[in-house]
This record gives sequence, structure tokens and C-alpha cells, in this order.
Amino acid sequence: MKAWRNRRIVITAGPTREKLDPVRYLSNESSGRMGWALAEAAQQKGARVTLVAGPTALPSPKNVTVFLVRSAREMLAATRKAARGAHAVIGAAAVADWRPIAVSRTKLKKSQAPPILKLTPNPDILKTLARERKGPFPRLAGFALESTNLLANAGKKMKEKKLDLVVANGPNALGKETTRAWILRPGLAVEEFNGNKKILARQILSRLLESVKSHER
Repeated sequence: MKAWRNRRIVITAGPTREKLDPVRYLSNESSGRMGWALAEAAQQKGARVTLVAGPTALPSPKNVTVFLVRSAREMLAATRKAARGAHAVIGAAAVADWRPIAVSRTKLKKSQAPPILKLTPNPDILKTLARERKGPFPRLAGFALESTNLLANAGKKMKEKKLDLVVANGPNALGKETTRAWILRPGLAVEEFNGNKKILARQILSRLLESVKSHER
């Protein structure tokens, strides 16, 4: 069943890279598999899918519009543009929280004294979209990767960012095809999941579609 037919969805995926110098950067271990699984599942369900992806080793999904980016600010710009007129945005990317204040134009030499990194916060993509949202769309979903107080921190993130759905998981999910996760939605019971990310993707899309439909009436 093409449950998402005639609807547009934007998905962010993979890590971002924040440059230190021409050859070094700050990043994380995200593989992009969760975002890819969401994009493929949404396309199979009939959605017009845009995938905004950081650097990964994964091939582009079929019949999906892909924008390749590197930094958090590049991802924000591409996502804001793609989200215009979209029914939903899922932030599955592992966006770097900080970036260096200054980027060296030349390679930092080992013979030099160890550099002192001064960092500044990156923009929060989903929070920006929530702030700029006019009317009910796009519906917004995100991920909360937490190492402590997982459900409490995920619930706090959902409230602060004004999200319609949050998937909470731990760092053990990074780079793997399976995950243990919890789906949180405002005012509803938490759903626990343990299995393949492709199956989780279908569940996320099903729950998010409920929010989309409830605001189309």
C-alpha cells in the first residue's frame, strides 16, 4: 500500500564534518544506515523523498533525490530549502554539535605545539524548522542518542524542539544494521523496538503518517 503517495518527505542522514584544517575534521561514527532505511521505506510507500546526506560509504537510494553535504551549516541550508512544501522532515543525521571557531588554512604541523580548539555551537536543524514552521507542516521527527537517562532526555528534547516524534536509542546503534530504540510521541505511550533498522524505519513512517493525516483534515 502506497500510504505516503502524493506526499513529500525530507530525511537527513549520516554524519557531518567540521573542518579543523584542509585535511582534518571533527565528526562521529554515524554510518547513515538509519536515514537510508527511512528514505528507501518512504519511497516504497509512495512518498517523494529528498535525502540530505553527510559523508557516508552508502550508494544513493533509487528514485530518491539526494543532496550531499559536509558541514552542519550546509545540511541546515539544504534541509531548509528541501522542507518548503514538505509534509514531514525526519532528522536522522548525527549532526556535529560544535564546530571550530577558526579553521586553519594550512595543515596543522605535528612539530607545532598542540592546538587549543575553541568551539562554537552549530545550529539545531529541527529546532530551526520548528521555529520557522508556518501552519501545521512539515511534521517533525528526530532522534535522541543518549548514554544516560535515555527516555527522560529524549522526552525533554521532544518538548524543547517541538517535535511530533522522537526515536530514542543508545550509542550501541551507531554503524550497525540493528538497534534497540523507543518511539516517543506527545501524549502517547512509549513504544519499544528491538530489531533491524529497516523494520524500525517502517514503524517510524507509520507513526509519523498518523500525525500528517491528523493535520490534513
